[in-house]
Amino acid sequence: MFAAYAARIDRDNPLTGLELGERPEPDVPLGWTTVDVKAASLNHHDLWSLRGVGLDEESLPMILGCDAAGVDADGNEVVLYSVIGATGHGVGPRERPSILTEKYQGTFAERVAVPQWNVLPKPKELSFEEAACLPTAWLTAYRMLFTNAEVRPGDSVLVQGAGGGVATAAIVLGAAAGLRVFATSRDEAKRGRAEELGAEAAFESGARLPHRMDAVIETVGAATWSHSVKSLKPGGRLVISGATSGPNPPATELNRIFFLELKVVGSTMGSKEELAGLLNFCAAKGVRPVIDSTLPLDRAREGFEKMAAGDLFGKIVLTV
Repeated sequence: MFAAYAARIDRDNPLTGLELGERPEPDVPLGWTTVDVKAASLNHHDLWSLRGVGLDEESLPMILGCDAAGVDADGNEVVLYSVIGATGHGVGPRERPSILTEKYQGTFAERVAVPQWNVLPKPKELSFEEAACLPTAWLTAYRMLFTNAEVRPGDSVLVQGAGGGVATAAIVLGAAAGLRVFATSRDEAKRGRAEELGAEAAFESGARLPHRMDAVIETVGAATWSHSVKSLKPGGRLVISGATSGPNPPATELNRIFFLELKVVGSTMGSKEELAGLLNFCAAKGVRPVIDSTLPLDRAREGFEKMAAGDLFGKIVLTV
């Protein structure tokens, strides 16, 4: 079957390890099933895999891709939850949970095998392309907002780095849930797009805000950390799920964190139950993922190049 896969690890030039071509059909252990992939979306995780983060040489070649929507062996339209072994289903008793592409082959292929437990019904209201955007970036934003930020309708939330997959999702989901969403970006066009998607206002990165926030959604890391901390009300929550600009900010702002009793909460993806909630929320409220571009699987390299350059707003989707 045709697939996009990591053939080599290159920490400095990750795309040199990306290859497109034929790979064996997936193994299907007891309790697993196959899904014919109709659409899969890119995440920064896929670039990090090509750099060897979470993926070692012994596991190569590895088909990339965490997210997918498709058709299962019984003809049902489904969405995949990409954490394998989250509750022990389909794996050994001592095996730690892993995301697709770390130990098990991923979704950038004609077919993928996953434990039966990892398969959820796709709402009829969502296209395959839309549904394929949800299990990683949009699920991460959903958990950050509604589980870890503990915000309520009317609260103010700052989303750093408009344009990235998680940040875009947080803007759309937050606005749909009645939050006052504010955003930042270095790019004027991305600021304008953030406002079109429901942000009350969008500002230059690091700009003074109209008031302090109840919560900050942080995925940028070092470049925006100080601004995030300074943007919070006393007792506010900074929820972080990534650090695309680096993990070591020049100023940690510890004095401000303890003096104002701020809460810093780490957040990683979400549960299967939260994914089911996200799917229902999108279907019921007419919320749709923001798709930057859609490419056939055999043009996957173009999608990787676009993501690596940061030249996107929303998700890049590969169709099979």
